[in-house]
Amino acid sequence: MCYQTRIVKKKSEIKTNFKLDISELDLFECSETIKAFDFPKTPVITNTEPNKAQLFNWGLIPSWTQDTSIRNYTLNARIETLHEKDSFKNNLKNRCLVIADGFYEWKWSNKSGTKKEKHLITLPNNELFAFAGIYASWKNPNGEIIQSYSIITTEANPLMSTIHNTKKRMPVILKPEDEATWLQGEDHHYFKYPYTRELSALNLDIDQNQMSFFESMSFYKSG
Repeated sequence: MCYQTRIVKKKSEIKTNFKLDISELDLFECSETIKAFDFPKTPVITNTEPNKAQLFNWGLIPSWTQDTSIRNYTLNARIETLHEKDSFKNNLKNRCLVIADGFYEWKWSNKSGTKKEKHLITLPNNELFAFAGIYASWKNPNGEIIQSYSIITTEANPLMSTIHNTKKRMPVILKPEDEATWLQGEDHHYFKYPYTRELSALNLDIDQNQMSFFESMSFYKSG
């Protein structure tokens, strides 16, 4: 699953990395922790405007719903059932890239989950990347249009299986050469695991007096 992400890169880096107009990001503040259940606005790139960064709410609100409560259950969308679930199937052609440079996951250290270890997952070079996403437009009772998205998840790769060791899921992180392919409507089944990228994971609960974030040599590798 994916319920906390990170963007610490500067907006200018987003502009350069994705070759975007970032004029709509003026109200966005980069953050170490972006929490899904706050339903925040974060930068996305849509298939209809692929040269511009926009701010959409995390938590997809389908056009047919009566209120926003459904977004508690649409923060993530399982790639295996995208074409089946009412919340997602009508928006399958509404593709987006969800910009980030990291996300967080917790490893259960016991069966009950009362002991957990927090991990930061990034690319090995700590660069920006894009989650695969879908989006929807919803009109609230006041006539305001709310644009919202869901992050696509898939079966965990070997690295993430050791960390997300309960449900064994992970977000779909697109390879740079596939970002346009996703936006242009490639069959979503193509992006199911074993489609994956090389990732690094840092256990944030290790004593920071013994290991600093930037000097860490305890990165796991996965391809």
